[in-house]
Amino acid sequence: MNQENLSLEQLSEMVQSQQAVIEMHQTMNMEVFYWWCTALMIMIHAGFLAYEMGASRGKNALAAGIKNILALAMIIPAFYLVGWWIYLSFPSGIVPSSVAEALPWSTSMGPKLDEMGTGVFWAAFALFGATTGSILSGAVIERIRVSAFLILTILVGSVIWILVAAWGWHGEGWLLTKYGYHDVGAAGVVHAVAGFFTLGVLINLGPRTGKFINGIAQTIAPHSLPMTLIGLMMIIFGFFGFLGGCIIFNTGDTGWTTIYNTPTNLSAFAFNTLMGFAGGIIGCYIATRDPFWTMSGGLVGIISVAAGLDLYDPALAFIVAVVAGVLSVQSAKFLERCGIDDAVGAVAVHGFAGIFSVIMVGVFATGTPNAEGMPPISFTGQLISGLVMVLLGFIPGYGISLLLKTLNMLRVPEAVEELGIDEVELLAKPYPEANVPATRQSDVPNKLANV
Repeated sequence: MNQENLSLEQLSEMVQSQQAVIEMHQTMNMEVFYWWCTALMIMIHAGFLAYEMGASRGKNALAAGIKNILALAMIIPAFYLVGWWIYLSFPSGIVPSSVAEALPWSTSMGPKLDEMGTGVFWAAFALFGATTGSILSGAVIERIRVSAFLILTILVGSVIWILVAAWGWHGEGWLLTKYGYHDVGAAGVVHAVAGFFTLGVLINLGPRTGKFINGIAQTIAPHSLPMTLIGLMMIIFGFFGFLGGCIIFNTGDTGWTTIYNTPTNLSAFAFNTLMGFAGGIIGCYIATRDPFWTMSGGLVGIISVAAGLDLYDPALAFIVAVVAGVLSVQSAKFLERCGIDDAVGAVAVHGFAGIFSVIMVGVFATGTPNAEGMPPISFTGQLISGLVMVLLGFIPGYGISLLLKTLNMLRVPEAVEELGIDEVELLAKPYPEANVPATRQSDVPNKLANV
């Protein structure tokens, strides 16, 4: 009998040991998942860098690129210092309920062997913040001071968007608990906020010299449209990491859930991300036939369905994205008629498409149960939440850029704009060999004659 009892005890210990190993591996798998989501998100910024450099004229190409590199370098430490604390401390509004473990000097904000979640979640959120800075970056190319851009990008990337995320993503966020806000792919809390922050900056920054002549918009051609198109495709690639970072990898028996702890899976995200991508391209192509806008349509389409990735039938996602593609082009044209010079259409691609995405969830998913104990999704709730995001993006963007403008810190002098920001702020040229041709033009006919 004693031998039998000993065997049962040994068996119990073996089962417990195996269970501990399984749980450890589940936790490690969670870490690995968000590690690679974060790595993929770096590709978004490589894409933005190429996209904006290509969209600039040659004399401003390096300034456009260096802004993206510096945005990453500035937002990451700023988000470490204040961003994570804001997310956990401000779900109820503008009065914080301070969470000490989110402060930068807390032991949880560093290597801690018995805690395997904070670091990878912080990293994903920091890269979400960096995306808001890159959204701003493209719109303001060729006339903003690098220093002014860095002030603005730190503000939007580590303070403004994460405050909205605390309201709309956090489990106790007031937009969720009061209005049932639903935005699983960050269409509102990242893209809409950054887009309307950018609009506020553009109003004070003003158009590039020569963009409007007698009130008529002129085309300022990118110096490398192929580079811009490749950059956009790189952004799309990185977006699979971005959207992966928006889904919760649970280590228990729950499986995948949304940020709101409602059930979902990667298949839902896969279906609707790709259908949105295709629909947006087709919509923008129908509206313009322009290569730049056609490729931008892929981004428009994904953002337009991001808020409801977990809810839509793929056919519906495709239709929503096509409509968003057409309407985003019209919104960009409207802004141009208003005298707004958005060099890459960031307000339309991110701001308009982000709000459109939030509202469409209210149109097509009203009455859908939300997180447990939370109000169901409603059109009114999505509309009010969207308006909050527009205002919290636009007002700080406008106010801070107006202050910088008043202090003569926002825009480069006209002479610098004419010469090129690369020459003055960076003391470098992207293509120096272009000014030293290998063959004189007068030699070309003679050489061709000998071929």
